Amino acid sequence: LTSLNLLSFNTSAVTNMSSMFTYNSGLTSLDLSSFDTTAVTYMYGMFYGASELISLNLLNFNTSAVTTMGAMFYNATGLTSLDLSSFDTSAVTDMSAMFFNASGLTSLDLLNFNTLAVTDMSSMFSNVSALTSLGISNFNTSAVTNMSYMFYNSSGLISLDLLSFDTSAVTDMSAMFYNTSGLTSLDLSLFNTFAVTDMSYMFFNASGLTSLDLSLFNTSAVTTMSSMFSYASGLTSLDISNFNTSTVTTMDGMFDGVSGLTVLNLSSFDTSSVTTMSTMFYNASGLISLDLSNFDTFAVTNMGSMFYGASGLISLNANNWNIVAVTDSTDIFTATNAILNVICNDQDLTHEGTGVVATGTLFGETCY
Repeated sequence: LTSLNLLSFNTSAVTNMSSMFTYNSGLTSLDLSSFDTTAVTYMYGMFYGASELISLNLLNFNTSAVTTMGAMFYNATGLTSLDLSSFDTSAVTDMSAMFFNASGLTSLDLLNFNTLAVTDMSSMFSNVSALTSLGISNFNTSAVTNMSYMFYNSSGLISLDLLSFDTSAVTDMSAMFYNTSGLTSLDLSLFNTFAVTDMSYMFFNASGLTSLDLSLFNTSAVTTMSSMFSYASGLTSLDISNFNTSTVTTMDGMFDGVSGLTVLNLSSFDTSSVTTMSTMFYNASGLISLDLSNFDTFAVTNMGSMFYGASGLISLNANNWNIVAVTDSTDIFTATNAILNVICNDQDLTHEGTGVVATGTLFGETCY
């Protein structure tokens, strides 16, 4: 089917239109201007996979009763624009993956959207890669708990104004800005992250950013920071001295590939709960020195490839590390600088408790 004539449809009693046109991949145009959607509460996945649609008329849609718009335009890759100006979204609670992979969209006006009731915005704009800007400064996000993958792979975005975002209820920000590589600046200075538990992959490959102001981030509830800044290779400075990491258990890949950084101050990090630090500084080739003498490594079991490819590193202070629980240290110093100096206590415990720097080894590296 390339077209459908639905002008005679009486939809006044319909309450559920979920998946109505799912995978109708042959449709190129669809005129739903005659649809009476007054009673509809569920529009989940309504146009999911309608990938050939280039024209979609929703101007007369009454969406005042709709509570679910999740995945509504998921993979509707043929659409270059959408006129949703008639949408009443005041009752909607779920907008997750609403425009996921609507990768043909070059413009999207959502200034009329009332998002007061929305709790889930996860993956809402994932892979809308043709958009260069997104006007969502009007969004009321006070009820939103999930913003994971919200802008995932939206690599075309060059600006994003989130200053009006109320994030006080958000618990999940994982991969929120994953591969937003077109962004050169991002102001998150007003983000309230008090309730956030997951920041993994949050800025993964946000490679256009040269700096990030995270000075007001409250990370006291965060349990995972895995790959949080992985391959944010444009960063030349990063101040995270305010981070409270006392509840974080995973830091694997946290600074993986942040090749633009030459300095990184982690002296305030509480790592007493961390169990995995694998690939933490993998390919962080710009770093010259690292003082990790404050790291509590008693609970760490995995340090595999922790400094792999940190080719610029010439000084590493690992003094006072307790590595008794480490079971995986594979390739921890592979491809590091040939003149790397490691400062550490004698690993044969000869000088345990004395604070004397001895000439033992740390995973094969001589201590100085």
